[in-house]
Amino acid sequence: MRTLLPLFPMLLACHAASAADLTEQETRWLRAAAPVLSYSQQLKLPLDIIVQPQAKSGDVPLAMGFDGGRCKLVLSLRGNADAEAVLGSVPEASRAELIEAMAAHEIGHCWRYAQGVWHALPAGFVEVGEQSASDQSLLAEARAIRENRREEGYADLVALAWTRHSHPGDYGRIYGWLASVRATQPVSGAGHDTRAWVNLARDGDAFGAADKPFEDALPLWRKGLLTDE
Repeated sequence: MRTLLPLFPMLLACHAASAADLTEQETRWLRAAAPVLSYSQQLKLPLDIIVQPQAKSGDVPLAMGFDGGRCKLVLSLRGNADAEAVLGSVPEASRAELIEAMAAHEIGHCWRYAQGVWHALPAGFVEVGEQSASDQSLLAEARAIRENRREEGYADLVALAWTRHSHPGDYGRIYGWLASVRATQPVSGAGHDTRAWVNLARDGDAFGAADKPFEDALPLWRKGLLTDE
């Protein structure tokens, strides 16, 4: 993997050789994500950007990982025939704002990690109900899925809050795309079944007027936690 740091201003103020090695597709995705990445730099989030020289089977185009106290935004486009499948039938000319929303989603994960609250419930929330299983590993797996789903719900709300602030005229289109992606989850309650949160954001005005996406997402995230099972 190649780490590109820094990636600003705008995009390619990185090592010249690394920048020159980027493919057209990688450059297009990173340019689309640049406003979100620039915002993360303003907030001094501990973010590294990694471009995979060869995607593995099943890799998603953008993913967030954590290592050594830093966030790792991993771009897996090279050799990834399904990289843009999530964009479906959206014309290429209309994809930039969707990629930007995807980047905001991933940076939402980084913000939670940097705040030291990854997988933590907000103050005043506690786990209720009990699960039982003969195999303790199944309980651990169920808990991990639930924690992952909550983080994905928060990140989806960040993506939508970002869109409302940066592209208010496109909010309905981008919301519809995200809602359709989440509506096709193969199993209800899976790690990416974020409908409990996405459904709350149908009207972008629900985010308020603070124009701080990470903070704007929190009230709806808390509300969604009350209905998530």
